[in-house]
Amino acid sequence: MGNRGMEDLIPLVNRLQDALSSVGQSCSLHLPQIAVVGGQSAGKSSVLENFVGRDFLPRGSGIVTRRPLILQLLSGNTEYGEFLHCKEKKFTDFDELRKEIETETCRLTGSNKGISPVPINLRIYSPHVLNLTLVDLPGITKVPVGDQPADIEYQIRDMIMQYICKENCLILAVTPANTDLANSDALKLAKDVDPQGQRTIGVITKLDLMDEGTDAREILENRLLPLRRGYIGVVNRSQKDIDGKKDIKAALVAEQKFFMSHPAYKHMAEKMGTPYLQRMLNQQLTNHIRDTLPAFRSHLQTQLLALNKEAEEYKQYSPDDPARRTKTLLQLVQHLAVDFEKLIEGSGDKVDTISLSGGAKINRIFHERFPYELVKIESDERKLRREINYAIRNIHGVRTGLFTPDMAFEAIVKKQISRIEGPCMKFVDMVSQELITTVHQCINKLSSFPKLQDETQRIVTTEIQQQESKCRDQVMMLIDIQLAYINTKHEDFIGFTNAQQAYNHNNKKIVAGVAGNQVVRKGWLTISNIGIMKGGAKEYWFILTAESLSWFKDDEEKEKKYMLPLDNLKLRDVEKGFMSSKFVFAIFNTELRNVYKDYKCLELACNSQEELDSWKASFLQAGVYPEKVTGNGSPDNFTDPQLERQVETIRNLVDSYMNIIYKTIKDLMPKTIMHLMINSVKEFISSELLAQLYALGECSALMDESPEQKRHREEVLCKHAALKEALSVIGKISTSTCTTPMPPPVDSSWIQPSSLTLPNNSVTSGKTVVRGHAPSVPRPPAHTGPTAFQSTDGLQQRAGQPHRAPPSVPRRYPPAIPNVK
Repeated sequence: MGNRGMEDLIPLVNRLQDALSSVGQSCSLHLPQIAVVGGQSAGKSSVLENFVGRDFLPRGSGIVTRRPLILQLLSGNTEYGEFLHCKEKKFTDFDELRKEIETETCRLTGSNKGISPVPINLRIYSPHVLNLTLVDLPGITKVPVGDQPADIEYQIRDMIMQYICKENCLILAVTPANTDLANSDALKLAKDVDPQGQRTIGVITKLDLMDEGTDAREILENRLLPLRRGYIGVVNRSQKDIDGKKDIKAALVAEQKFFMSHPAYKHMAEKMGTPYLQRMLNQQLTNHIRDTLPAFRSHLQTQLLALNKEAEEYKQYSPDDPARRTKTLLQLVQHLAVDFEKLIEGSGDKVDTISLSGGAKINRIFHERFPYELVKIESDERKLRREINYAIRNIHGVRTGLFTPDMAFEAIVKKQISRIEGPCMKFVDMVSQELITTVHQCINKLSSFPKLQDETQRIVTTEIQQQESKCRDQVMMLIDIQLAYINTKHEDFIGFTNAQQAYNHNNKKIVAGVAGNQVVRKGWLTISNIGIMKGGAKEYWFILTAESLSWFKDDEEKEKKYMLPLDNLKLRDVEKGFMSSKFVFAIFNTELRNVYKDYKCLELACNSQEELDSWKASFLQAGVYPEKVTGNGSPDNFTDPQLERQVETIRNLVDSYMNIIYKTIKDLMPKTIMHLMINSVKEFISSELLAQLYALGECSALMDESPEQKRHREEVLCKHAALKEALSVIGKISTSTCTTPMPPPVDSSWIQPSSLTLPNNSVTSGKTVVRGHAPSVPRPPAHTGPTAFQSTDGLQQRAGQPHRAPPSVPRRYPPAIPNVK
């Protein structure tokens, strides 16, 4: 039947498709196919029926094909059809097959002329067909009927485009002979996506219905209105023949007789008619498959290599073997311990570049969140002075004291130390929660074994909670130790001698260990409270030092916008706006002065809570503290100068001693938690977890696979086998098929590109939408040299074939053409 090897190549592609679709894989390679495009009643369905030799397609007036029909014709000994949506049923009665097409069409589109882009897949086996894969598409219509939308023409056009824009699709442009060929919608759409005509084949139908004395000889000879691949004429059955149940075989004989006897066509009768069209399409499709086999092989080999390791592991895994289960349990626990340690201690492999996790988050809690929580508990100045005042007066009682009582200092200090308990307990909570999150992240990898995952989660979480309880006890002991003895001989304590000197702001910075000109932090912040009339919120590059806050236009730090001294500055939180995605805090002057131009405060916005916490910690390091909650009432007016002096002395002593306490607690808390919680949990997972799992006495039951894992294992093995089978099939095939050279280019400028405008009554979102040309097809860059290059759908084009320029077709909206995978 013309092309040596073609009996194997097209079934080969179908076997590959079957092998891979059985495991849900198409390898991202489009099956080479032929799309049948034409207007309503152009004779498309009749051409397909002539190929099969059977009446099986729905017929009627108006739009009949309302869903794409992917028709695979396969040569076989028996004649039957089967659908993808009901594979178990074979249709030997073609009237039933037609009814099934109508039923399946109405299931999605309704019974009133609606359309759907979801295809119907039909495979027909017959001894009377050549191997072909065709797509019957809805006919191009102009006027909506029934419940069709006003833009039905454009919906159909979009549906056609999603098929014909693929490089692997040959375009069969069907046009009746009794219409103006120069205005053929099918040829116009084909030219939009195939301007060089390399994929377009013209089919002229209804040659027997032309007016007497006229013929299409010059068109069929490709002299008038030429196409690169030319035209093939066919004669289908008339409506009278169809109504009269005229046999298709008889119709094909009548078609041959028509061409042989017609004076205008008899000299080219052997290149006209349905049998010749079928042979020619079969040859073109076969040649195309042969050209793309190297890409098939390469793609399949890539996927096979990716699966080899996993498939080999699954082949060796026997789910019911107790020894295999024990070995797997041991390996999983070991991997869990290694993964947990990597997340806590940090690792160079598989670094998360999106967000902080594990040890990095705990480090941030240690050095940013906890210091900030400590600073937040400091009493405001007014309340502290009032408490000192009351303490001194209550200690003296009815007598007037001549000396500053040290008991007042001790009482105030112990009260301040007791308040540290809250932030310390919160600190333990935050680290504990982060540990649980980190463990959960590692245990998720055990999801293949649900019972093992649940038991491991329970055991490790219980251990973390137990260590957390021990840690809380130790923290309380640390606080009790500080309360037990107030060490006024500490080397950093200022003592009574220096207590009456002002404890100024610079001293605080020296204690914090920050030099005046040292840069504390750099980064981007948005000033969010600048009015819209003055330019709106803008992002600047900020530099925070121990003495000032400066911002620049960008990170080149050339154009300085402003420098703000940190003296008398405080921080306060700002509620997040309803529509805002930013996290905001404000800095303001405690003496109610403007901080920037005529602004009393400066609202600075970050992109995340994590960034906000980090900036707050940096401001603390620079000596800018959070706003204190002001107590009710006015400050006490000290009428006694001696009492006022004693209050000031004790206030400075308390400030000095609490700085020592804060410094000690900030040092001891991370060490305590690291020792009692983090290291203990790490040690437990690596040495005790396995023993506790064995102690449950259900080791075998723990290793029961989840249904999802079992399904995944079976799918991997099936896919691996299917890929090996597909490669084996390709390796055995002979690609020595005959080839037909591409005809030379012709002048097809007579085909005007399609340009469509929505009807006046079609309204989208209240506006009339104007539609342009069809969207251009995405094309890859060409490789230099004669080597093969990759086409849009992963298939190689023939080596040395010149790369085509993309058509100059403007994009049209809406609707968009679906992406071609």
